[in-house]
Amino acid sequence: MSALEVIRPGPLALLQDAGRPGLAALGITGSGAFDRKAFRAGAALVGNDPAGRDAAIEITLGGLVVRASGGPVQVALTGAPVPATVGGLAAPFGRAFALAEGDELALELPPRGVRSYLSVRGGLLAEPEFGSRSRDLLAQLGPPPLKAGDVMAVGLAPAWQPAADGTLEPDFPAVLEVLPGPRPDWLAEPAALARTWEVSPQSDRVGVRLLGEALAWAAARIGTELPSEPVVRGGVQVPPGGLPVLFGPDHPTTGGYPVVGVIADSDRLAQLRPGDPITLRWVR
Repeated sequence: MSALEVIRPGPLALLQDAGRPGLAALGITGSGAFDRKAFRAGAALVGNDPAGRDAAIEITLGGLVVRASGGPVQVALTGAPVPATVGGLAAPFGRAFALAEGDELALELPPRGVRSYLSVRGGLLAEPEFGSRSRDLLAQLGPPPLKAGDVMAVGLAPAWQPAADGTLEPDFPAVLEVLPGPRPDWLAEPAALARTWEVSPQSDRVGVRLLGEALAWAAARIGTELPSEPVVRGGVQVPPGGLPVLFGPDHPTTGGYPVVGVIADSDRLAQLRPGDPITLRWVR
C-alpha cells in the first residue's frame, strides 16, 4: 500500500477533512480544514470525495518534507502558494502531480498567507474520531499533529475523476465583512469595530486575535456577566479587554463574552498572518 512518511513536519502539520458538523449539542465543534475552498480545490484536483471525507494535510507556514513509499502517490498543493521541490526540482502548485516511490516533496515558507494543503488521491488514513480525521486543537480530538517518522497509509483510489488542472487564486483579504451578531449592544460604540486592526501572533485555529485600540463595553454592561451562549465559526467576540477575537474552525461551542458580529466568509481568516493589517467593515 502506498504511504507518505513525514521527514520533517514544519511548524505545524495537521490532518484535516470536512470536519464534524452537527455535534455542537455534544460540545463538539465542527473543526475541519480552515481554508475550506483550498481544501475542496485540492480534493477536486486529485479526484477525492467531493463531500470532503478524504483527509489532506493542512500545513502552517510551510516546512513540511514527506517521502512517498510503497508505490507512486498522486498529490496536489493548494492554499497559500508555497514554493516546493521534488528531488531539487520545482514542484507545481495548483495542479496534480505524481510522486514516485522514494521521492521527497519539500515545502518552503509561502511568501504570503499561512495555510497550504497537500491533498493525496485516496486520502490519508488515520483513526477517525466522531466520524472525522480532523485535528481539533482546542478539544484535542483527532490524530495528533504530524511528527518526523509518522507514516500515513494512502486510501484506495476513489471513483471520482480528477478535475482539470487550474490554480485556485489564494484569497489574502484586506477587508473582512462583518454581519451583525447577537450582542452589538454590549459595545459603547459598535461602529468603532469597523476599522483597521493588526493580526496578533497569538492567533491559531481556535481564533484570530486582533491588536489595536481596545473597544469599550457599554457602561451599563461593565461589571455584569453574560450567561454562556452558543458561538459559531467566524463569530467576532469582544472580551473585557476590548480586543476582538475572530473564531476559527476549532472555536469553543459556547462562550461567556459578547459576540458582536460574524465574519461573512470565515474561510478568509485562514490566510491571515501575524502582523497583517486587516480592516473590518459592517454589512447590514
